[in-house]
Parts: sequence; C-alpha cells; structure tokens
Amino acid sequence: MYGFINTCLKSLVVEKFGEETWAKLRDEAGVQDTFLTYEVYKDEITMQLVTEACKLLEVQPEVVLRQFGEYFFEFCKRSGYDHMLRTLGGNLFEFTENLDALHSYLALSYKEMNAPSFRVERNPDGTMLLHYYSDRRGLCHIVPGIIGAVAKDFFNSEITMEIVSQLEELERTGKKEHVVFLVTQWPGGPARSSSKAGNQSLRPLANQHNAMIWIKEPPHQKRSNISFSMHRSHWETIRGLVRLGKGKLLRGFEPVYPMTLNIDLKTFCHAFPFHIVFDDQLVVHQAGVNLQRIVPGLQTMSICLDQYFSIVHPEVTFTISSIRKFINSHFVLQTRRDMMPEAWRDRPMLQLRGQMIWMPSLDCMLYQASPLLRSLQELEERDMHISDIAPHDVTRDLILLNQQRLAEIELSNQLERKKEELRLLSQHLEEERRKTENLLYAMLPKHVANQLKEGKKVEAGEFKECTILFSDVVTFTNICSLCEPIQIVLMLNSMYLRFDRLTTVHNVYKVETIGDAYMVVGGVPIPVSSHAERVANFALGMILAAREVINPVTGGPIQIRVGLHSGPVLAGVVGEKMPRYCLFGDTVNTASRMESHGLPDKIHLSPTVYQALKNKSFVIQKRGEIEVKGKGMMTTYFLERNLGVSEQQIMGISDLEVGAGQQDSQMNYQPGVHRPAFQRQRWDDLHLIPMKYGDSLSEPPPQSSHMSEPQTCSAIKPRDSESYGSLHTDDQSEDRELERLKDTDEFGQTEEKYAEKNLDGPDCEQHLINAAVETNNQSKHTQTRFCVIL
Repeated sequence: MYGFINTCLKSLVVEKFGEETWAKLRDEAGVQDTFLTYEVYKDEITMQLVTEACKLLEVQPEVVLRQFGEYFFEFCKRSGYDHMLRTLGGNLFEFTENLDALHSYLALSYKEMNAPSFRVERNPDGTMLLHYYSDRRGLCHIVPGIIGAVAKDFFNSEITMEIVSQLEELERTGKKEHVVFLVTQWPGGPARSSSKAGNQSLRPLANQHNAMIWIKEPPHQKRSNISFSMHRSHWETIRGLVRLGKGKLLRGFEPVYPMTLNIDLKTFCHAFPFHIVFDDQLVVHQAGVNLQRIVPGLQTMSICLDQYFSIVHPEVTFTISSIRKFINSHFVLQTRRDMMPEAWRDRPMLQLRGQMIWMPSLDCMLYQASPLLRSLQELEERDMHISDIAPHDVTRDLILLNQQRLAEIELSNQLERKKEELRLLSQHLEEERRKTENLLYAMLPKHVANQLKEGKKVEAGEFKECTILFSDVVTFTNICSLCEPIQIVLMLNSMYLRFDRLTTVHNVYKVETIGDAYMVVGGVPIPVSSHAERVANFALGMILAAREVINPVTGGPIQIRVGLHSGPVLAGVVGEKMPRYCLFGDTVNTASRMESHGLPDKIHLSPTVYQALKNKSFVIQKRGEIEVKGKGMMTTYFLERNLGVSEQQIMGISDLEVGAGQQDSQMNYQPGVHRPAFQRQRWDDLHLIPMKYGDSLSEPPPQSSHMSEPQTCSAIKPRDSESYGSLHTDDQSEDRELERLKDTDEFGQTEEKYAEKNLDGPDCEQHLINAAVETNNQSKHTQTRFCVIL
C-alpha cells in the first residue's frame, strides 16, 4: 500500500488516542514513525498496525476498520480530494458506481496502486447491492465506514450495510475476496447536492416518483432547474408538466433516431481510431485504424479478441458474461507481447482504457477506448505521437497536464524526503543535546549550568545551613602500592557508580572526587530543610553499597570512613576552563575532620549533625570527646541506622526475590558477608526509586553581590589542609599520622590491645592517638600515594 494509507492510520491514532499511543503501537508493530505519501510499503505493515491496534485498544477488528473507514473519508477531504469526491455522483448510487473511475484517475499519480473494485446493483425496493472485490483479505469492514461517512456528509442520510455473502472467487490473478453488502438508505434531511433529480438519495421508488417534479424554463429565459412541492393546484401541476410553446411532456421525453446511420465506415474508424466491436464469442468484427496499425493482427477476419488482449481491470475472466456483469466499470485492456510485431518486443505494451457498450440489436459489444498514457515519456517509449490520438479525445490534454502534475508529485516526494531527513537529523541533534546537557549537569548544578550556557556570570552565594559529607577508602594507600593501576581504576569506578546512583535517590549534590575521597552536600545549591536527613540516609547507603565493591588485595569488600558536619558555607563557580562549583568555609574543614577522625565502616557525626538528627528516627551512638585538629575537644557521635525506612528505600530499589518464591524484603547486610555476584549485578541494573522527603525543593538562593570574590575569605588557604581546595596534603600532623596508621594493620592491633583494657570514650581515643604517633615514629618506611581522578 502507499504511504498515504499508513499516514492516515497514524493520524487517526494520534488524533483519537494521542502521541503516546501511536508510539506504543508503532513499537509493538515494529514499523517506522513516518511514511512518505507516494512511497509504496508492504501490505504486512498496514495489517500489522491494524492487528496491534486491536490488541492495544482491546476492540474487535471490525470496529477498528470501520472507524478507520470513516476517518479515511475525512482524511481524503483534508488532503484536497473534497471537490473531486463531491462531483462523482448526485446520489449514493451514482457515487458508488463511479468509484472505479476515481481509482482510475488516481492511478495516474499512484502508478502501483492496487485498488479494490466496486459494482453496484439497484433493487426494486430502493435498496442496492454493493459488490466489493479485493486482493486483500479482511479489509472489507472499511467499506461501511467510508460509504456511511459519504452518505452522511454528501447526501445527508443514514445507511445500514449488511454483509449478504462473503466468498472467494478465482479470478485471473488468483483468489479475490468478493463481499456483497445490502445497502439501505434512510433520509436524514434535505439533500445537499445541487445536481438535478440525482440530488435525492436512494429511497423506495414509490416515494421517489412523486417526491419532486422538474421543468425547464422557456429558451428566452435563463435555463435553470426549479422544483415545486406537491401542495399546488391542478392547473399548476399541468403547467409544470408541459414545456411551454412546444406541447411536449418533459417527463415523457424520448430521443429521435435516424432511419439509417449517417456516417460511413471509414469516417467512423478514423474518428474513433481505438475502438473495437466484437460479438459474444469475442470475435472481432471492427477496429479503429490506429489500433489496426499498432496491432496488425486485428486486420485478420474472424480472430478472437482474447488472443491479442488481456483484461487488466477489472480483474475478471475474458468472457462476454463477465464483461456484461461489470458493464458499468471502465475496462483496461493490454496487448499480449507474443502477438505484437517485432518492433514492439522491447517496448512497453500498449494499454487501452474505455467503456464497454452492449448493442442488443447486433448482439455485439462496442469497446470505445483511448490509449492509457500518463506522461510524454510513456508516449515516447511506445514510439507514439500526440497526432495518433483523435483530436476530440481528452487524452491529449490529459498527457500534457499530467506531465506537469508528475513533475509536481516528484517535487513533493523530494520535499517529503528532505522533511523526513530533517526530522531525523533534528531528532539526532536533540539526542546529542540531551547527552551534552546531561554531561554538563553532572559537572555543575542545573541552574548554574544554564546561566553559564547563556553567557551570564554566576555570582557566589551564601548558604546559612547545609550538611557536608566526606568519605575515603580505608587502607587505600596500601591498595595502590600492591595493585596495578587498572585494578585501582576499576575499584574506584565500581564504588563511585554506586555512590552516584545514591545521589539521585536522595537528591544530594556531588561536589567532586579526589582520589578515593568523595564529597557530597545537602541543601546546596538548592536549599532544603531536610538536608541533614538526606545526607545521613545517603551515608547509610554508602556503607551498604561499599560492601558490594571488591578489594583487589584481599578479595573481600572494601571499608570506608564517612564524616558529616552541618553549618554555613559559601558557594560559587571557580575558573573559566573546566569551571567547578566549589564550597568554601570552616564547615568544609570540619566535615573533612569528621572523616579523617572516623573509624572503618562508621559514619562519624559532628554535634551540629547530631542536633539535626536526634529527634528523628535515626539510631545514634555517642562516641565521646576526642581531640580534633584545629577544633580542640569535640563530642562526636556514630550514626548506626534509620528505623523509619527500610534498607531498600535507602538504596532506592524495590524488593528483590531471593530463591524460588522467596523475597528478601529486609535485605539484612552483615559486615564481612559477601553476596553472590548475580545479586550484585541485579542491583546495578535496577531502576532507581527516589526517596521521598517531607520538604519540597525551593528556588535557587538569591545571589549576593558582595560575595562575588569568595577567594578573599580568610578561611581559604591554598595549600593548607583546612582549605577545600586540597583534601589530601603532606602535613605530618597527629591527625594525619592517625589517618595513615588507620590504613595499616598496626592500627587494628592497637585498637584490639586497648579494647582488652576496657578503655572507652575519650580515654580510648586518646590512647589510640598516642599509639598512632608512637607507631608512626617507629615506622621508617615510605608510602606511595596514587591519585586517580575519574
């Protein structure tokens, strides 16, 4: 079928059910999104679309096809065929009778069109039988939709169509579906057409006979058709029946024929150069002169027409009974190649299109035809000229006019192809733009990135309240010294991928990563009141996710330290090349201290974070007072878990089925327990479910003009460990030595030694610090730091 049909079907689905339904239907059917009007597509595409539409809409095929038929009529009117359709006939019978002629005309533009064929019979009771022939099975239910829409729109009447019979007939090209509809028409109002008596729709003959009376005005007046109602006097009726001045009844008109035919045979054969007269045995008795010149075999007497021609349309057997059955259809005959002269062997065969007229007095059939030519190119291919066609034949004008129309169609095809190419390019451009924006939004906050794209300057701002998280990998220095670089990259990538997904679950902002250090902030760049809860849940998720990352040295899960602190910060974009959205202030330094003074697989909280979480559903354990570099003594805490939500919610995943028919709804993780690889893979592939919090995101904070140069703040020091710009320094202070010691086996042994002495709280921490310093002084070996920036 041509793309026009599939485009109509797409338009129907989009208009009635929306773009999403069409996209789903297109994916289910496995077809493209758009169709070119004059492009030929396989019938299977249309049938697949109809089948999937029935499944998707949960309706019977008859309903879908009937609705498609109704919409197809409207679609044809919108496409510019409205005037052509209205002029096919003055009533529904004439309209249906000329459908084949319409398809014949459309074949000039759609050369490969395989249109159905129609034949109509009028019954005495005013109904009619519509015969439908088609090579395609299962599409007959489109016909009631089209005919019903035509009757309602053009003739203002309602119809009912019932299938009388449905069978297969073996025709010249194979099996053809033959469906007979009984059409009953009911008037719905005054006829809309402006034709003569054909205005009236099909009705019972008794009513139609007296419904309207037509007369003609005298010749000296303007000739027009005037109708009179039945409510008038006897003399008015008589005057309406009599043609003034002539004395002849208009309704009793009979043509006058001459006694003999006043035209000689030669004149007739030259005036109609492509006619044929044959009898009921298909024996040719007469032929036009030009047809004799092209097909010399017609000059032989008593030859059969089917020896030299075959019927192309309608697709019926070449017998006089089949021809008389389709007498109201136009016939297309084509010459047989084996019977043509040698000069025509390499040329396309000649096709004739015309009308079959039965002559009862002679028991012969007159085939009045013209060459079926669509363009000047086809005329040249057959070595014919315009002069070969009779001057009165409109085929001359049709060839010239259609030549221009074919040029317009080709231009339209090119425009459609270019339009489709532009659509695909635009779609690809949109996909690339989304990829670029996603990459940009992964590096900078969305509203900041949008301002930079517009060329605007992003001024720094102050956030009075936020929560910052730092984390690093325990024994990362040893892992770097004992493993290949690719192993380190794979380990960090596996860990960061899990952490990055958690930022989506809890809607926190990832500031950056340096080596094994991971920094996250809640409440920046968009302030939220639940920033501490978001970051705390994110930290719990980090501990759970880290157990899925393999330590390349030990083969077991890695261990991380996490530290949190809440407070005010300054935030702004730093740099022009590879700009970064950075945080500055003492809150950043304190959060880093919470991480560096933490313990493996522990979430270390500052007092401000504890105050923000203490009345929530979090389980928090007091650690006690410890010495924090640059801060003095500080009471800190460990975050254990959140009783208000499940671990599935923290990880942003749904319940996983473990085993046959079992579901691990709790997903109880235990330190040191390593889950199977297939379960980890399922976690990686799961769709993330964002966790819901009580507050809603607000607009970005107003920018302060006096904060445009945050680098002048006294809290920022380029090379000091207290500045955000360097998370890892070469400072040999006590807390840094403690960090390095925690990455060694000696720290674990020291911790166990003091645990045996039942030391707890600040005393235990102080002993651990002293032991760290002492052990570090005794250790003279050097450690190599390997920094990987992803």
